[in-house]
Amino acid sequence: MRQPIFVSAQRRGPCMPTCRLFLVASLLLLGAAPALADEDGESLFDVEVHGFVSQGAIKTIRNNFLVPNSKRGSFDLTEAGINFTKPVSDRLRLGFQLFGGGFVPTGAYNAKLDWFYLDYHWKDWLGIRAGRVKLPFGLYNEINDVDSARVPALLPQSTYPVANRNFLLAQTGFELYGYLGSERAGALEYRLYGGTIVFDLAPQQSGLPYVVRGVDFAYLAGGRLMWELPVEGLRLGGSAQVLRLDADLQGTTDPRFTGHIEIPAVLWMGSLEYSAHDWLLAAEYGRWHSKRESNIMAPPPLGTGLAAAPWTANERYYALVAYRFTPHFQLGSYYAGFFPNVDKRHGRENQQHDVAGTLRIDITPNWLLKLEGHYLKGTAYLSAALNDRPIQYLSSRWALFMLKTTAYF
Repeated sequence: MRQPIFVSAQRRGPCMPTCRLFLVASLLLLGAAPALADEDGESLFDVEVHGFVSQGAIKTIRNNFLVPNSKRGSFDLTEAGINFTKPVSDRLRLGFQLFGGGFVPTGAYNAKLDWFYLDYHWKDWLGIRAGRVKLPFGLYNEINDVDSARVPALLPQSTYPVANRNFLLAQTGFELYGYLGSERAGALEYRLYGGTIVFDLAPQQSGLPYVVRGVDFAYLAGGRLMWELPVEGLRLGGSAQVLRLDADLQGTTDPRFTGHIEIPAVLWMGSLEYSAHDWLLAAEYGRWHSKRESNIMAPPPLGTGLAAAPWTANERYYALVAYRFTPHFQLGSYYAGFFPNVDKRHGRENQQHDVAGTLRIDITPNWLLKLEGHYLKGTAYLSAALNDRPIQYLSSRWALFMLKTTAYF
């Protein structure tokens, strides 16, 4: 069966003094809780605590992926996080998480204030969240960093790319949500949100006439509607998002020359999942429509996955199957496809196909191990900066292997 979701993690910029203050305060609250009981015997600071520690290794054949030295083999996948949630009343709940690590070849393991929220649940059909919350986009965007809640070590990169986690994982703002149930028709869950994103730039190529100096989201809004059919484990849904990204450019040879980019975009995804009786079957299909407007001829890439040509649509899809043979062993596999431009489907740089297989071993109820292999064709999602040459000159057929272990509570 699909594992429960108990914690989420997303990565952000360097640790601020506020993060350290939250960490120290949280530890003090936990330590002081027994001494601060109210008259009913309940702790004033009774909080729910979850955490995880994860270590992985990656090895690729022919091309580097995610980290600079993956062809040689790398252990630069280390994650650790802890979160705290507190019910303030029957309807109001607060929470935040500290996270450190990720794909960090520099060894920067500073703790970050990862997500935070206040959640007011007025009725089953209406609630509101405010803060820094995960984006409900597709089936699994909210568990992109929750290793224990999924079978693959890497979710299908066509749909949930690790390189774009900071772009599509979470937003800072508000969200309305609700759940409407019916015995005959099943249930509907809706999520509506609006806010902004703090965007981290991808590594920029050297030798370009311009470099990106600042990125800002002019607007971001979207929603997801999920229908739980009156069949055990079956759900059908759709997600949509509109946004506009603005970026400022500066000349590399002459700083007096500046430029500007505007990228309006519309993203949508259709989703289908069956999760019951030890089976997990899932399929998703989506397109991202975007336009790049700039006052210079050849603006540099921003690493968002949005196309560079006027009103270009890219295509993303996958099909996944997994089966739990015993409480300790689960096998999964998926095929994923990605085309940066639906009008250009030929050439290694214009496509990427990924066939993956995963063995998940739950050693104990709180400790797991994953072995995973990928065979890939195409270079559309590879980074020229990590490989020191343009993606059209990289090997068209390549492979990826991962080992990952996670302990959680």
